[in-house]
Amino acid sequence: MEQGRSPTIRLLAGLAVTLSAVTVYSAYTIVQLRSLEQLQASIIDRNRTDSLLLLRIQNNLNTLAVTMRDMLEGSEPYPLTAWQAPFHRIRTDLDDALDQESRSSPLDRSSDQRAYLASSVTQFWDALDRVFALAATEPDKARDLIRISLEARQEALSTAVARLLVSNNESEQEAAARTQAIYARAKRNVYIFLAAVLIVVVLTSIYLVVYNRRMFQHVATLSERRSELARQLISMQENTFRSISRELHDEFGQILTAVGAMLQRAQRRTPPEAGADRADLREIHETVQDTLEKVRTLSQALHPVVLDDAGFEGAVDAYLPRYERQTGIAIRYEKNGAGRELDRGIAIHLYRVLQEALNNVARHSKSKTAAVRLSFLPDSVVLEVEDEGVGFGARDGHGMGLVSMRERAELVNGQVEFIVREGGGALVRLTVPTPA
Repeated sequence: MEQGRSPTIRLLAGLAVTLSAVTVYSAYTIVQLRSLEQLQASIIDRNRTDSLLLLRIQNNLNTLAVTMRDMLEGSEPYPLTAWQAPFHRIRTDLDDALDQESRSSPLDRSSDQRAYLASSVTQFWDALDRVFALAATEPDKARDLIRISLEARQEALSTAVARLLVSNNESEQEAAARTQAIYARAKRNVYIFLAAVLIVVVLTSIYLVVYNRRMFQHVATLSERRSELARQLISMQENTFRSISRELHDEFGQILTAVGAMLQRAQRRTPPEAGADRADLREIHETVQDTLEKVRTLSQALHPVVLDDAGFEGAVDAYLPRYERQTGIAIRYEKNGAGRELDRGIAIHLYRVLQEALNNVARHSKSKTAAVRLSFLPDSVVLEVEDEGVGFGARDGHGMGLVSMRERAELVNGQVEFIVREGGGALVRLTVPTPA
């Protein structure tokens, strides 16, 4: 594929956009959560605490009202000055509640409200002190002062506290509404974010699918071209080998045969007393015969003429004895099934795989024996070459010979297997489908 069509830049850009969206959404969510936390801490929790203290203050004010009513009714046989102790206890608790309430009051409460409540309580206690001072000498006037002043001040304080409670309730309801709005926005943002991420994932997936499809099509095209090129190269190689083999067999073979015949005639014409000349001619003749044999062997290695004349089985029968003589490796040959004539293209590739496998045995396996099995199945032919040597070793299926065998198997739509035996040795199995 062209470098300009690489998806890396686009994928990195998509990743950057996704990470940016995640970062922005996370920051926005954190801001919302902090706002919610601040709202809860500054309004809701503070309002609830303040409302509890206001209820405590209101309860104290109600106790004051009941106590003043008892003082006025005179139901208890006590003088007015005897009520100082209960009022002192109420005052202590009320002052403590007012002190705590002033510290926990809502932030939106005005300073005038705070000052009014504090000053009203102070004026109440000042008036109460005057009542007790007057009660020692003029109890009736003290009771009148309670009716005229203290009860009114107590009612005003109760009303102010009740208003503050109502204000707190309203603030709490408003804060609850704001909290609900924040939750709604956060929920909406989650849906929007998930939809955006889903869209990005879908678009990225579609892009990758399209790109991978194009890439695989390109790879398939290259594979077809490579297979076609390999087929052409192997075909050219076989044609070249066939041509060279014919030249060696026909031209050089005939020349060497003629030279041998001439040397034999010269040897017969040489007088017996010329023993040295006859010996030289005999030696030259043997050299020519050895050369002729090597030329024929090379010709057979380049292209077995017997493959064209006797077919694949005949070529195997002729090749294995010659291989044993040349390498000293004993071959066990087995044939299973009814033999049949194979297509010339299949036959040459089977023969080349057999040659390469046995050459690997001789070069790498260090085995003294090998087995060749040829099986004719109804819809295929199976060729196996097995040895008892060291296996494939470092080649591990990637040597040039193994690659060549794999290439030839692909050219005939076959399958080649390279199997390492557990007890030592290697097995090469080639399975080629044969059309009916």
